[in-house]
Amino acid sequence: MTTHESLVGAMWRKSSYSDGGDNNCIEIIDSFPGAVPVRDSKNPDGPVLLFPAAAWSAFIGGVTADRLR
Repeated sequence: MTTHESLVGAMWRKSSYSDGGDNNCIEIIDSFPGAVPVRDSKNPDGPVLLFPAAAWSAFIGGVTADRLR
């Protein structure tokens, strides 16, 4: 988890798969250098997970290719 000062005032982006109904979404910051901050959209003041950019990219690739079952 991080409380990195550079996250204050950052532009968070909600998952494109969010339907807005059940609030089970994540938000990320696309422009953080070398990493991808991730938080729970229903708890924006809560903890933030910080993933290395390469690990996040591999995760998204696996999800997109339906390899994570």
